[in-house]
Amino acid sequence: MRPPIVVSSLDMERLEHLLDSLPAAQAGTRAALLEELARAELVEPAEMPADVVTMNSRVRFVLDHGPEEFDMALAYPKDVKGAPDKLSVLTPVGNALLGLKVGDSIAWTRPDGGRFEVTVREIVYQPERAGELHR
Repeated sequence: MRPPIVVSSLDMERLEHLLDSLPAAQAGTRAALLEELARAELVEPAEMPADVVTMNSRVRFVLDHGPEEFDMALAYPKDVKGAPDKLSVLTPVGNALLGLKVGDSIAWTRPDGGRFEVTVREIVYQPERAGELHR
């Protein structure tokens, strides 16, 4: 069972635009993110809870309850450009993180069919919490 997720109306609008622009070769990625967005609770940016992963949030998380903790910003593909501290929302982990709250875990399927679980430990920075509602 997947935990509930929350997405801002601004992020939703931008993600829908991104998905509309994806080439046919990324149909699987598109379908996975569309499935997540379809089950999201939609809120206005000013109403976003401070403990939710939104676009451009910096998140501390672990994979498969492992000892290594990651600290990355959830980003649009155009903003990643090889930055080691940014994670595209189109990657399996990025897709899984979107809309989760601190403490939430979600099992996810990789493109190769393998499974992983991601757990949110902390929202280091969230644009909405910082008052950046139109970033």
